[in-house]
Amino acid sequence: MKLHKPILVGGLGLSFSLWMLDTWHDSIVQVGEFGLLSALAVGGGLWLLQKNRPDEQLNDMVVDRASVESCIAQTEAIINQLAEEAANHPALESLREQLAKLPLELDRQAIQVAVTGGKSVGKSAVIQILKTLDTTSLHFSETAPLFTELGESSNVAILSELQKSDFVLFLTNGDLTDSEFRVLQQLKAAKQSTLLVFNKQDQYQIDERATVLQSLKQRMQGNVVATAASPVSVKVRKHEADGSVQEWMEQPAPDIQQLTQQLGEVLGQQGQQLVCTTTMRKVLLLKAEAKNCLNGVRRDRSTPIIEQNQWIAAAAAFANPIPALDILATAAINAQMVMDLGNIYQQKISLEQAQQVAGTMGSLMLKLGLVELSTRAVTGILKTNAITFVAGGLVEGVSAAYLTRVAGLSLVEYFEQQEIALETGNGLNLEKLRQVLQTVFQQNQKMAVLEAFVKQGVKRLLPEAKPVEVVG
Repeated sequence: MKLHKPILVGGLGLSFSLWMLDTWHDSIVQVGEFGLLSALAVGGGLWLLQKNRPDEQLNDMVVDRASVESCIAQTEAIINQLAEEAANHPALESLREQLAKLPLELDRQAIQVAVTGGKSVGKSAVIQILKTLDTTSLHFSETAPLFTELGESSNVAILSELQKSDFVLFLTNGDLTDSEFRVLQQLKAAKQSTLLVFNKQDQYQIDERATVLQSLKQRMQGNVVATAASPVSVKVRKHEADGSVQEWMEQPAPDIQQLTQQLGEVLGQQGQQLVCTTTMRKVLLLKAEAKNCLNGVRRDRSTPIIEQNQWIAAAAAFANPIPALDILATAAINAQMVMDLGNIYQQKISLEQAQQVAGTMGSLMLKLGLVELSTRAVTGILKTNAITFVAGGLVEGVSAAYLTRVAGLSLVEYFEQQEIALETGNGLNLEKLRQVLQTVFQQNQKMAVLEAFVKQGVKRLLPEAKPVEVVG
């Protein structure tokens, strides 16, 4: 048997001969034994945190028709890449259907206005009055009430619904509560155009009404309008000439002049911009969904490569143990794995660049103290079994496998966040890589994960050893 990856361990100078690696090849390629556990427990935490979250935000983005069309084209490229790498992916049809609707969305003329707020703030009344006006270009929709007994999950669903609207009327019937203020801040952070409406102002005395309105304006640092969409009936008394008095209840006319004026100005001046912004939000969500699908396919291909290299590193360190502080020379991700993972994620990496990346990963691990921490953790677990602990090189071997895995998972996470290929040595963002390393290491420091990994390492390095019994 001959190993067909000559730089597999050369990138970091692993002092282990190729003939010994050949003897391990049969056991290395059988990655299924630990594959499910490692994919779900070891690497899954960080990947799941990224699911369904757009990588890009609207905060600093210039949104116009050209930028939306450009983002649609990028999304189409990702979907096409998914089709190329996984032609039978179950999400492909849905992704393509959503993509086809986006250009039509960008061309629509009607403005979608969502009316939201807590219970009994007058949402239905406001919509009813606005629909009687000449607003043929406006489509109104009412959300379920915020802040119900269903709690935060209900609010999240409503906020997600609001993201599909071009403009939001947020109704309150008094000074803002903390819950209302938090939701308004979330809408602002999402670049959702919103107008705060102080409805039912007629239920306050004139001086109180002015105080509430001023408080709302100060807190929001923006425009607020006051309305009375369905004013409370008032008693009317008429004194007749004969001295008699007639009384009846009369319904005042709705007071929504400020609201209609503001709607007219905002939607008239910014209508097309609002449509572009809403469409961009939908594009970014679809792009994130497509990228998650593509990354899922690539992770499935990356896992065996990471596991193969972690056990190669374990074999090398176990057979030729080195001092604990130098264990990274065996455990750090090697140049061959960098190239293999780079190829999966369409990152253009030369052999020289792969060696630089591997060296950078090793240097970062030393500076972050990950080598010492991992060795200490592995040693603590192995001390619970005297037979396995005294075996020469076992700590170094298991630690080497563990650090190689962390390096591999970190590189996968780093590649998933990239939009461009690493065409030059300067393409590597060291600060971003450092952050990813720290996060992945923390995710993999859970004791249950480490214990499972150590047991698997002992089983591979000492097939005849008794199982490691972890003392709680």
